[in-house]
This record gives sequence, structure tokens and C-alpha cells, in this order.
Amino acid sequence: MSNIIRETLQIKDTFPNLQNKKIKQVQKIMSRDQKPKPHINMTTKGFSHKQVIVPMNSENTRKYMKDVSSYVININRALRSIKSNIIADFIRLNNKGIIISTNNIANTSDLQEIERYVKNSLDVEAGQIDSPRLLQSKSYLKIVGILYLSNQTNVKLSPEEVENILKNNYIFNDVVLASRLRIIKISPKSDMSIVWIDIWDAQSGSKAKSLINRRFNIGDFIATICGANINPRVPQCKNCWKWGHTAGVCRIQGSKCIKCNGPHLSIHYRQFVWCCKANNKTNPPRLETKKEELCPHSFKCSNCKGEHQANSTDCLFWKHRFNKE
Repeated sequence: MSNIIRETLQIKDTFPNLQNKKIKQVQKIMSRDQKPKPHINMTTKGFSHKQVIVPMNSENTRKYMKDVSSYVININRALRSIKSNIIADFIRLNNKGIIISTNNIANTSDLQEIERYVKNSLDVEAGQIDSPRLLQSKSYLKIVGILYLSNQTNVKLSPEEVENILKNNYIFNDVVLASRLRIIKISPKSDMSIVWIDIWDAQSGSKAKSLINRRFNIGDFIATICGANINPRVPQCKNCWKWGHTAGVCRIQGSKCIKCNGPHLSIHYRQFVWCCKANNKTNPPRLETKKEELCPHSFKCSNCKGEHQANSTDCLFWKHRFNKE
């Protein structure tokens, strides 16, 4: 006997005088209550472990990327000195530091040797470099119950403030952020916010599961950690600086400048841009900007045409990078 027939007979036994129309309404209510809770898919799968991430501040990152080829050679030399089986193929940027791509999975001794070399490199702040680790899966969480404006200063809460609060809380001792925090206002008229955090995790999502429903104080308020569905942002190409694809599938030949959208690499901006060069024919004549000085002129975004770099947080496209439409 099917479940529907069994339920119908049970309802008729309980309410003998109930009409057929009412029986159907009762069945609908019963079936609605039995629906399982929606599953939250909060952990990504399938990251390559043949990559080593070295978290560091932006100043150290800039120093490494200036002469990245020599750093790859020196890292391989250091790995050969301990008779390691891995080879560093290339280094790329990450929003938390640098990622070293290798031919095999690094073991503990490989990671220790990479850490020793990176921290002992010239002109770097060793205190601003964390221990290297293998790339892991990523879990998505959100923190609710946080004021959008600070109680004391009445200024918008910054990601740096929240990150410092998390670092000083024992709940997050073994948690490493995979990307920058995102603070979003619940609604235009609300004074509360949701803080979205991405953390490095095992494929089972064990760290995220241990954090869900944990509560902690932020000022006078109690914040709660909840699971969040995977919401990968729309990618921005590091070749043409347009949104919607990555550099690996970019179709343009050459590169575009992040500052002026010219057909040259961003690091050669001062060599090609006209605004920093002297021009006696303009009225008034334009003086040349000295090489040691930063460009004082406004940039041009290739996406919204605003006066900022193409990856600026002021860009309308950047603010909607989690909206696939």
C-alpha cells in the first residue's frame, strides 16, 4: 500500500465527516512538514595539492614579484640542497600572498625549506610572512549579528577591524582565511550587517562544521557563525582586466594596462602614458612627471570608465563581482 493511500485512510479514520477537498488540504500540510531541510553546499572540492601558498603582506608580495624568475631558480636550488623530489615551476600572485606551483606534492621538509628561504630573502619583513602550506579546499561561512556602523565612531566597520577581532578570538585559532572578508549591509535601511568569510578547509568541511552555530562577542553584541552556500565571484582577467573570464582563456593578443587600458603591461605604464610626459604645445605647457614621483593624473577604468584602476574597490563592477548577472 502506498504512503498516500495510507495517509488518506488515517485521515478518514481520524476525521470521518471530513470532505475530500479538506482531506487533500490536510495531506498538503503534512507533506510540507515532512520536506527535508535544504542542504548547504559550503565546501569546494578538487583543489590541486601541487601548489604551496605562502601568506604575506602586500609589500613583501611586491618585492617577490619584481624578480620572480630568480626566486624560482633560488627556491629550486634550496630544494635540491635537501635532495627534495619537487621542483618549483612558477610563482603567481594571490590575494593573500604568493602561490608556488610545483611538479609534485610538497612534504613537511619541503615546506620548511621553502619557509627558510622565503623568510631569509633580502629586503623582506620576515614577521609579515606566515608558514607555507599546501592549498586546500575552501569553505564559505557567514557571521550574523554584527553592527554595520561602529558604536564608538559611527563609521562603517572595516574588514581589517573584523579580521583583528577574529584573530584575537580562540574560536579561530586554527582557522586561516582564504580571501579578504566581505561586509554587506542586510538592507538599505538596516543597521546590521553580514560578514562573509572564506576559510581553508579539508574536503570534508570539518573546520567549517566545527565553527557553525558557535557564538562570540563583538562589542556589546553576540555574533553567530552560520554556513553559507558556495558563491564564487565572477573572475577578473589579469590580462585585459575585463570581468567574466580568466587570463588563461583571454582572447586578446598582448596585454592591457590596469591603469589606462593601453596596449602595454601595467608595469610599463610610465613609459607609454602621455600624461606624464612633457608637452610644450598644451596651454598651459605640461611638465614632465619625475620618475621617482607617482603619477598624479587620474586613471581610466576599462570597465566602468571611471577615474580609477580596473581592479579598484571603487569600481561598480568590483562591487557587483558576486552577482553573476
